[in-house]
Amino acid sequence: MMGLVMMMKLLYAEDEPALSQAVAEALRYYNFTVDPVYNGNDALDYALLGGYDGIILDIMMPGKDGLEVLRALRAAGSAVPVLLLTARSQVEDRIQGLDLGADDYLPKPFAMAELLARVRAMLRRKESFSPNCLRCGEIALDRNSCTLSGGGQRFLLSKLEFQVMELLMLNQGRYLSTEEIRTKVWGYDSDAEVGVVWVYISYLRKRLAALGGGAEIRARRNVGYTLEAKK
Repeated sequence: MMGLVMMMKLLYAEDEPALSQAVAEALRYYNFTVDPVYNGNDALDYALLGGYDGIILDIMMPGKDGLEVLRALRAAGSAVPVLLLTARSQVEDRIQGLDLGADDYLPKPFAMAELLARVRAMLRRKESFSPNCLRCGEIALDRNSCTLSGGGQRFLLSKLEFQVMELLMLNQGRYLSTEEIRTKVWGYDSDAEVGVVWVYISYLRKRLAALGGGAEIRARRNVGYTLEAKK
């Protein structure tokens, strides 16, 4: 199980604070990174930012409900796996959620062990079509071992180095703002200052240079950072 969940990032949308805290703590215990949100509007905003391996989405939420969030996500072309949670028992709700593109459905109340099993199963299905190795030019990022390699050399990245590099790899050619990187890697409710992003960008630039410069992190003032292969 540890190999599966390592570095996996989840968005968890639940409007009940006590339940949200309990589930988030359980998921973090099993090495997931979790961003909790408490209404459907925030759920959609953060989901559209991308960078999540899976989403746990309660149907009954203030603002947009879970089905509206799911509908908007799929309409935007997002294929991120979604597990729906709801206290509703009607078969019609389950059918609607699945028809809208949900990957699984779990009624509330639920046992924590079952939730974890459903999340692991959802992520295993995602892994069947997600590449384990991301590439930019001659540089490769192994998502299983958290190593960055190129030019015959290899570095084992720290957790945060890996998450920043993975985000850049998945958004090659697109500039990500400092605030966007901070939110996606450290979480929207983190106390981390934006300066921490600059620190990790500097670390990764040194890693890339040591690997022979097959790729580089470029900066555009007042815009952000992007990863590009060197020509």
